[in-house]
Amino acid sequence: MKSPLLSLPGAVSAEGVDEGVAAHYGDLFREQRALADGTGFVDLSHRGVITVTGEDRLSWLHLLLTQHVSDLPTGQATEALVLSANGHIEHALYLVDDGTTVWAHVEPGTQETLLAYLESMKFFYRVEVADRTADIAVVHLPAGSIAEVPEGVVVEETAYGRDLFLPRADLESYAEKAGPAAGILAHEALRVEHHRPRLGFETDHRTIPHELGWIGTAVHLQKGCYRGQETVARVQNLGKPPRRLVFLHLDGSEVHLPAPGTELRVADEAPDGRKIGFITTSVRHHELGPVALALVKRNVPVDAPLMADTTAAAQEVVVEP
Repeated sequence: MKSPLLSLPGAVSAEGVDEGVAAHYGDLFREQRALADGTGFVDLSHRGVITVTGEDRLSWLHLLLTQHVSDLPTGQATEALVLSANGHIEHALYLVDDGTTVWAHVEPGTQETLLAYLESMKFFYRVEVADRTADIAVVHLPAGSIAEVPEGVVVEETAYGRDLFLPRADLESYAEKAGPAAGILAHEALRVEHHRPRLGFETDHRTIPHELGWIGTAVHLQKGCYRGQETVARVQNLGKPPRRLVFLHLDGSEVHLPAPGTELRVADEAPDGRKIGFITTSVRHHELGPVALALVKRNVPVDAPLMADTTAAAQEVVVEP
C-alpha cells in the first residue's frame, strides 16, 4: 500500500519489505537527529493493523501469545510473539487495549497469515478479528514528542515513543501538523542503536526468543500454556540458546555497509575461516557512525574482533552468552 506522504518534498521510496513509505526525505542524519530530539514523526502506514474485539479478547489472546495479556490494563502497550510448535518465532505484535478493542500492528505483509491463524483458533470464544490495514495507518512519534494526538485516536505508548493508530484518510492532514517527517531509515537507525530486534530482520526460520533478548519484553515466563512454550521453558531452565544477538561498531573507513546476510568470522582467522554468524541489519547512525545488529554463535568470545567480509567490527554484548 503506497503512502500518500511519498508526495512530500524530497521523499525517496524505501525498498524491500518497507516499500510503500519513504526511506528518507533528503537528509538522513537531520531526520535522525530530529527523532532523537523528540521532534517530527515517522510514516509507518505500510505496517499491518489487526484488531480483536469481543468479551473474551484478552483471555483468548493470552492462550495464543507469549505475553501475559489476560489482565492487560487499558492503555498499556506491550509486545508479544506467536511461536511455532517448536518454539520458533512466527509473528511479532505490538499491541494495546483501549477498553473494548485490542489494536496491534505487525510487520508489513504478515497480517494475512496472522489473521488466518487467529481465525483458526477462535473455537467457541466470543471474539472477532479484523484486518484494519486498509483504513488505519500507523504513525510513530518519538520519545519526548509533544505533538498533538487527534481526539479518539488509539495510542500505543512505549519507552521509545508513541505509535498512533490513525485513520488512513487523515494521514496527509496530520502530517501537515506533526512535521518534520522522518523516513524509515532514520527510524531503523534508532532501532539498531537501542538493540531492538525486528521480525524478518533479526529472525530467520529457526530463531527462538532467547537469542534476541525478547525474554521479558515479549515473552512472559510465569504464564500458562501457549504454543511453543515447551521450547521456551527448556532453554530458559536447562540450557542456552545456540546464537546470540550482538551490536557491532563497524569500520568507518569503508564506503559501503555490509549488507544483511553478510557472513561474520573472527578477525584473526583466515579469510576462508569458519563462519560464526551474519549481519542482520546495518545502518549509518548520526552519532555512532556505521553500526549493525548481528547473530553470532553463542560460544564466540565477547571480546573477539570480527570481520564482516572485509569490514572490521567490534562487538557489544546484547544477549549474554
